[in-house]
Amino acid sequence: MLVSSNIEFLVIHCSDTDNSKDLRALDIHKMHLNFGWDGIGYHKIICRSGNVENGRPEYWIGAHVKGKNHISLGVCLIGRDNFTKKQFISLERVLKSWKALHPQAKIVGHCETGNTSKTCPNFDVKNWCKDKNL
Repeated sequence: MLVSSNIEFLVIHCSDTDNSKDLRALDIHKMHLNFGWDGIGYHKIICRSGNVENGRPEYWIGAHVKGKNHISLGVCLIGRDNFTKKQFISLERVLKSWKALHPQAKIVGHCETGNTSKTCPNFDVKNWCKDKNL
């Protein structure tokens, strides 16, 4: 079980799927099951339309960042590197709500977590957060 007071990171991911594919949380769930996981690894999915869908409940340890799942929450933008304005608006909303619950947590991109060669989420999270006062 994920202990709320232990949350150190709010991790932004991308699905690394074609930007034209409008996948949903159920699609990611099936993809992760095919990886042999226990289902969707992210806590929130942000669709191309900007709709936010639930993944794993926020009290379950995620499967989204090696070595840090027990101290993080993960949100995934659908797409690879050309996210919509609506996705970014929703991302800001999700992160602000999480920061209200976990003010000590640091917002990072998956690529900043160590133990990965991924470039996910394929945008500069630090500068984006600075622009949004996050």
